[in-house]
Amino acid sequence: MTLASLKMLTLDSSDARRDAAFWSAVLGWEVAAAEDGYAMLSGPGGMALGFGTLDDHVSPGWPNAHGSKQFHLDLAVDDLDAGVAACVELGATYPEEQPGETWRVLLDPSGHPFCLTLAANWG
Repeated sequence: MTLASLKMLTLDSSDARRDAAFWSAVLGWEVAAAEDGYAMLSGPGGMALGFGTLDDHVSPGWPNAHGSKQFHLDLAVDDLDAGVAACVELGATYPEEQPGETWRVLLDPSGHPFCLTLAANWG
């Protein structure tokens, strides 16, 4: 028995509109709502990604020796170098600390870490 279905993930942000534009370009999802304090993307299968602006937002930081990054998104790409370059062009940061060989860690404009990995690795 399924108790609940995940329909939306909401991220704290320093600028909801900016982050929605960034993630819309990365994921190809439509911006369904964009206001000063809140924005939402509409994705496949009824999934949504939301962003809430917090005046005192503090990014989790990377690398994070305390393990307090809380979560990260893993995204599959066909070409790591091209994926990194495209994300950086859209506003991501590519930190020096890279802990693996088959994936790359980037930071979104609000500092949330996310990973790109080869689609072939997802089998």
